[in-house]
Amino acid sequence: MLEKYHGNDPMIDVISEDYRMLQLISRFGIKLGFGDQSVAQTCQKAGVDTETFLAVVNYIKAGTHVHVGELAQHIKLPSLVQYLRNSHAFFLDYRMPEMRRKLLNALDMTTNSQIAMLVLKFYDECAMEVSQHMQYENEYVYPHIDLLSQNKLPQESFYSVVRNHKGNHSSLERSIQELKDIIIKYYPNDANANLLNDVLMEVYMTEEDFLSHCQLEDTLLAECVQALENEVRERGGEPVEVEECEEEQSDSLSGLSEREREVIRMVAMGLSNKEIADRMFISVNTVMTHRRNINRKTGIHAAAGLTIYAIVNGLIRVEEVKL
Repeated sequence: MLEKYHGNDPMIDVISEDYRMLQLISRFGIKLGFGDQSVAQTCQKAGVDTETFLAVVNYIKAGTHVHVGELAQHIKLPSLVQYLRNSHAFFLDYRMPEMRRKLLNALDMTTNSQIAMLVLKFYDECAMEVSQHMQYENEYVYPHIDLLSQNKLPQESFYSVVRNHKGNHSSLERSIQELKDIIIKYYPNDANANLLNDVLMEVYMTEEDFLSHCQLEDTLLAECVQALENEVRERGGEPVEVEECEEEQSDSLSGLSEREREVIRMVAMGLSNKEIADRMFISVNTVMTHRRNINRKTGIHAAAGLTIYAIVNGLIRVEEVKL
């Protein structure tokens, strides 16, 4: 039986025994400098729900040996969702851009530029896949939870919202693994070895952090949300219709509708979801729904993969593609 942290344990013990907790406290909005205060005292001062904090700490500490159902009983969902949103902001606004900056510094773009550019291009594809993954959660998964917290019952179940998206976790794991392999096997010999090794170490730490994040979503978050959804349904929560894109006639091209093919074209042109929405006179949520359907029908999630798909199937000319 793994030892668990409790509210009266010194917060310094939580940090000093596992470096990963530094990231965790930051995402809960807890700052260093808490002296000899306990976990409960530190959380109270920072306005953080202590039980939710301890549930996440003990989940990460225990890994696969955790009893998810037991931990879920002590969680306040708004606090957990805020922690996950902050995790997304960390990955998208800091970790991924910082790794790219270090990679650029390590690669000598004046010599062996072709290999260097290919390494950088693969990194950008991987980063885009992570971004799309988290954007989907920000625009679909977390708003679904917000509605449940307001005693509103979305037409689509939480299981349906995450069903196809959850499988994307394994795709992301493969992308990160491939990124590591490419850097190890093929980085230019004239690149700065110390800087590149530093990037590689950061990729390894990012992978560990990201996989832990995904596992928490797939298990602890899912357990909490499913329980809440059942409660709302039993209480007769207010039904809510969530915006979905219209069903359209499709052809033999993987069953894609005309609008879905147009979305693929614009993705290949390098347009953002907001820019696509503006051009098609639809909402960003509808664009995300189209992209989810495209992912399901084609099995392709990364923008680079959709670009190749668009070229091969004649949806766009090579000269229209934004490289």
